[in-house]
Amino acid sequence: MSAFHQLVLPGLGGEELPLAQFGDRITLVVNVASQCGLTPQYAGLERLQQQYAARGFSVLGVPCNQFAAQEPGSDDEIRSFCTLNYGVSFPLSGKLEVNGPQRHPLYRLLAGEGADFPGDISWNFEKFLVGKDGRVLARFSPRTAPDDPALIQAIESALA
Repeated sequence: MSAFHQLVLPGLGGEELPLAQFGDRITLVVNVASQCGLTPQYAGLERLQQQYAARGFSVLGVPCNQFAAQEPGSDDEIRSFCTLNYGVSFPLSGKLEVNGPQRHPLYRLLAGEGADFPGDISWNFEKFLVGKDGRVLARFSPRTAPDDPALIQAIESALA
């Protein structure tokens, strides 16, 4: 099992969210926030989830409050916001630190020293496409929309 799939994140309700459940899926890991100019990307992420889930794909949303405190809500507030405003059906973790000394092991693996695409997360909605083998296949900037042709092509290629 890959290092990615061995990780267990806190879930949005305090439960555990083992990444082993994504072992047979292509996963798009996205740090998300509810009060950001990019928040409408939730709609596009949900469309990706609906379009590709049956083919072995999943979005994984990772709430983070490190960028201008744009995710201040509690777990219940985040879940409610995502469900009511965007109909989010993909899994969401509890809030994680994506940069700095308290960077969660998930983000050390995705973007830390020795990663295939190293470097601090620049803002909310940065995206990492992770293969079934747990290897990071691609990294996309926060401004890359979920329907961007390059992102769609990367997903399609990974699913082929």
